Amino acid sequence: MSSEAFTQLVDAHYGALYRFALSLAKRPADAGDLVQQTFFIWATKGHGLREQSKAKSWLFTTLYREFLHGRRRDARAMSIEDLPPGESDLAVEDVDRAVRMDAASVVAALQEVDEVFRAPLTLFYLEDLSYAEIAETLEVPIGTVMSRLSRGKVQLRAALAQEERQAKAKVVPFGAAGRKQA
Repeated sequence: MSSEAFTQLVDAHYGALYRFALSLAKRPADAGDLVQQTFFIWATKGHGLREQSKAKSWLFTTLYREFLHGRRRDARAMSIEDLPPGESDLAVEDVDRAVRMDAASVVAALQEVDEVFRAPLTLFYLEDLSYAEIAETLEVPIGTVMSRLSRGKVQLRAALAQEERQAKAKVVPFGAAGRKQA
């Protein structure tokens, strides 16, 4: 792959890969390392990809594998069991709540979701990957993706509600604090 083609690939996918890495690693430095390692692997092995149209999926899969490899290497890996199917999609009031909240609050709430659910939620809602692409990226069956999305939505809803409660608790009615009544 030429230097120019590699630069174009990085430019096209860096932002999305970084957001995904940050949702997994939770720390900007670790996310940057994951993305850098992913592009290093592409530079050394990416030429073996037969269909260049699958580069995005390959990059996301590689990043996720590197994240898991790092967790195992650091002896922090947890066993992940498939969960039974959960509840239905986000209710209308949950969508309205998310629209009212700023992006930073939603990202903070997403960080409260268990990693096993956070990865598919991030790939689906932030990176617009299909169920099939998520299944390929995470190397799990499509039914597992659907289950994890469902369970993740439940956790995200709870985290958003908690974030909203905390925000409301910080709002003090005008004149209620800081003045002595005569």
